[in-house]
Amino acid sequence: MLGDFLARFLLMIFGYAYPAFQCYKVVVKSPVQVQELLYWCQFWIIVAILTVVERIADAFVGWFPMYGELKLALFIYLWYPETMGSGYVFQQLLRPLVDNNDKDIEKMLLELRVKAWDLAIFYWNHCTELSQSAFVKVVNYLASQNNNPGSTSSAPSKKER
Repeated sequence: MLGDFLARFLLMIFGYAYPAFQCYKVVVKSPVQVQELLYWCQFWIIVAILTVVERIADAFVGWFPMYGELKLALFIYLWYPETMGSGYVFQQLLRPLVDNNDKDIEKMLLELRVKAWDLAIFYWNHCTELSQSAFVKVVNYLASQNNNPGSTSSAPSKKER
């Protein structure tokens, strides 16, 4: 438990905060060093892909012993200047994979975008129908209460006067 907490904390520091700060320093540098910027862009592309894959595969690999520590080691390998891991992983693994499947990836993302838009429209229409129905029910209820003044009114009736 404590080891997992420590691994997550260190991952936040060394996997996200430190690389983000280094990337920030490169971006605000005058003049910007293109090679350094390319290196950090490669790092963030790899981190984004790993994050997406991890969200999908977490149920299968999250229980693995020392998973957090291994992930921390991978992130440090990716940004550590001596290993230049981001450049290696990007050029040797990611780029050939994406280049060979570029059209399929583009098609899949386009299909997902269309499906997501259709789903959003469906839920928007469904929610507006439900809200209109609920609004009509409330108005009808209030109108029925106004037509029955004796049922909830506290004014004295004719018999009491």
